[in-house]
Amino acid sequence: MELTTIDTNNYSAMAKAMGMAVESANTKKQSSTLARLRISHSAIMGEAEVNGKMKNVEVVEGGTYKLEIPDGPTYYAQSAIIRPFLQRFMYKKFVMGTNGNPNRYVKTVMADSLNIDLKDNDGGFNCGKPAGWIEDYKSLPDATKELIKSIKRVRVILGTVDLVNATDATGNPVEISSTPFIWEVENRDAFKTMGSIFTKLAKMKRLPLQHSVTLNTEEQKLPNGNSFYLPITSLDLTNTIDISQADQDMFLDYMTWVENYNTYIIDAYASKAISKQDEELDNLDNLDGIVDIEIEEEVA
Repeated sequence: MELTTIDTNNYSAMAKAMGMAVESANTKKQSSTLARLRISHSAIMGEAEVNGKMKNVEVVEGGTYKLEIPDGPTYYAQSAIIRPFLQRFMYKKFVMGTNGNPNRYVKTVMADSLNIDLKDNDGGFNCGKPAGWIEDYKSLPDATKELIKSIKRVRVILGTVDLVNATDATGNPVEISSTPFIWEVENRDAFKTMGSIFTKLAKMKRLPLQHSVTLNTEEQKLPNGNSFYLPITSLDLTNTIDISQADQDMFLDYMTWVENYNTYIIDAYASKAISKQDEELDNLDNLDGIVDIEIEEEVA
């Protein structure tokens, strides 16, 4: 039975519901209702008048957090304060479009951990990642190595976010507070950094939505001179946030959101799996039509 009420006195049950068990051990809402939180690695340029002339200027710096509102604008801030309600795990793979087909993502269902095989929307499991522990990675064929590298393990965090001194894409100030969000953390280092928050809370038997986390970024240089950014976190353990009825309702919304998402992926899995099965059967039928096997009976 799914939990629908937050009970701060039942840590074990709530930790599992909020996706924290893996850390200590080692009315429907559509997905479009959740804003997506990301790190913007590149600056956003715009035009401004300088000494009477219009020039290209940096409107939003690289290394900012951006909040993409579904069917709406995107907002930016150097710092963000999140209140995590729960986390889940999934695999994700980018597939480049070919022959007129658009780029797409293969994604699995969201689960409490990555210790099980997860159905994906391509009719397979784990976005094609081989099951089980790989003891000798170097001995694998190059194609298999490339496949494994292309598949990202993702920590999915759902909660509310405040953007500190937020602006829109043109640099105008806006106020963004207590906005429901989803953040798919797929960078390997960022995955560990954000996981350390849940690990610390699990050890202290605290629930994530009882505390806030301040997010900043740190620049990382690439060999070619470009930069990318990783999150820096500060977990506030001095203040414990009381659970309100609105929090109870939002927690139920997040649980329902995950359930709806997983239903969508499972339906896509079933559809693709049937298509693949039909294609395999067609190939066998075609093979039977072109291969004539003669069997000679041995005469005693």
